[in-house]
Order: sequence, then structure tokens, then C-alpha cells
Amino acid sequence: MRRAIVLLALLSPASAGDVFIDGAGGSKVHEPSGFVCPIKIGEFERDAVGEYDPETRTDYCAYSALDGVYGSIMLRPLPKNYDPKAVLAADFTVQEGSGGHMLNEWLQPIGPKAAPLSVYLRAYETAHLESQHYRTLLASAAVGAWAVQVTVEYADPKDKELEQAFLAAAYDAAASKIVPAKP
Repeated sequence: MRRAIVLLALLSPASAGDVFIDGAGGSKVHEPSGFVCPIKIGEFERDAVGEYDPETRTDYCAYSALDGVYGSIMLRPLPKNYDPKAVLAADFTVQEGSGGHMLNEWLQPIGPKAAPLSVYLRAYETAHLESQHYRTLLASAAVGAWAVQVTVEYADPKDKELEQAFLAAAYDAAASKIVPAKP
């Protein structure tokens, strides 16, 4: 997944990032939703922003941390009949097609304590060496008029805290920055 996003960023025309405008402190603001992609989220540094899939109007912010931990945030208009599994179906196919096996799926409240989001999560193990288990976590939640998808690739248990911090920061930002849906 991470390689596909980075490759897409390198091959996309210069206009691909047009949905993002410059924000304060070097941030990039996703103009349609109001979501802010800061330069850093905890230990993660932003690598790229842009269009991921023009057909579904899906845009992304890609991040990386030391030691090969990657995170991405995808934003797309909320489908009329939002189903987080349907939004993530193509990613499930990629994980399973590359030899990953599903470990678990669950709903979890994530985001602001006053009004946490109901986030659907699915974890895959992609490889393991000695005591490290390489995992990909896929998450999706409805936020205002947007489906916010977060993917984190990490080694467990070594990077578990980084994974949790990125996930929490992404959904905290989404809950506080995305323009609410119009009634």
C-alpha cells in the first residue's frame, strides 16, 4: 500500500495536489474537507499529499517515521450508503493477495474524548521475523461528509505505540478539522 502511494505521488502530474493548499507552519490543507495535513504527526513526517483516485475523488497525505513505520490518511466524499468494509475492500484484496492474513477486525471509539468516532479497524500480519510481527492496520470512519481511511504499517511489538499515536492523531484531527456535513 505504502509503495503504491509513493509511486503515485512520483508519477502524478503537478496538478494532482491542487485539492491541497498551503496552510500555517508548512501544513497542507485539503480544501474540500478542511482537513489539515501537518508537516509532522508525532514522530511521523509528511512525505506527500495529492490525488489518489480521481474517479472516487480520494485524496491522501502520506507519512513515515524512522525504522520503516508508515502511515497514510485518505479522504473521500462519504458514499451515500457508507459501509467501512466496502470502502476498504480494495485494500483487503491487496493485503490478502500479497500473502497477508487477517488477524482481527473490530469497532473502536477513537478521537476526542467528548465525542469519539466509531472507527472500523482490520489488522493484517504481513510477515514475521524472530520476535517482530510486521502488520498493516486499516481503519475507516465517517467524519462529517467524508470517509476518513487511515493505514499504518509497523512492526509489533516494537512500533505499537507509534501505530496507536498516529491513528489517534489522525482521527483527532479529522474530528476537529473536517467541515461538518450539511443538514
